[in-house]
Parts: sequence; C-alpha cells; structure tokens
Amino acid sequence: MADKKTTEAAAQYTKAQLLTSKRYANRRDLISALLDDDKTYTADAVDALIEKYLKGKVK
Repeated sequence: MADKKTTEAAAQYTKAQLLTSKRYANRRDLISALLDDDKTYTADAVDALIEKYLKGKVK
C-alpha cells in the first residue's frame, strides 16, 4: 500500500481581505502601502514583506 502525501496549498488573500483582517489590524497602513491591489498574497508572504520593510535602512 503506497503512502499518499497530500500537499495543501497555502490560502491566498487579496489586499482588501488583508486590510479587514483582525490579524493585521495594527498594520493596516503598511498593508495599504506595501501590497498591490491586483495580486494575492499568503499570510507568510505578507509577514515577510512587513518584516523586511521594518528592518530596512532609513535613507
């Protein structure tokens, strides 16, 4: 009997969905500025974008 491995794709969210989520309630300004309207993002991708922005150097 062969083992069946299931891979579940990560959920994708639009910018509008992320702006209204409780998870990013305190980061709505960053979400609005960093994300594109026409793309979808995973929660991990959004977290990475926010972290990269916050660790960036001031010019």
